[in-house]
Amino acid sequence: MQIDSKYRHDPRWPAIEAALGSLRERHRCAVRIVDADCGAGGFLIAVAEQARTMGFTAIEGRGLGGSPAMVGRARAAAKRHRHAAMGLVFEAGDAADALAEERDFPADILVCHRCGTQMRAAAACVIGDPVGEMAA
Repeated sequence: MQIDSKYRHDPRWPAIEAALGSLRERHRCAVRIVDADCGAGGFLIAVAEQARTMGFTAIEGRGLGGSPAMVGRARAAAKRHRHAAMGLVFEAGDAADALAEERDFPADILVCHRCGTQMRAAAACVIGDPVGEMAA
């Protein structure tokens, strides 16, 4: 699958590629990615596709969203991008509660827009918007 150029122009994309590259350099074949504000799921799907392109063979993605309607769209989008290497789950609810669950077994990468300090414990690598970082 060709990754939509709008995601490649996201200011977080270089950090995503670097984090995935670092994991592959350490011979990792599996990756867990959490998107704390998944919207309609496109960005998480693009990150999962990028991971697959880079050689990951087991990709677990968890999208968290506050809008049930948007999460429904994300689930529909994930169905269109099914691949044996990718398991994508989208959940509606409070991101803070879901991220608290992540602290026990942190994700490899957490993607967010406004990454506050409470999110830092939820993943080994937290990637947020540069503007969101300043506002958090």
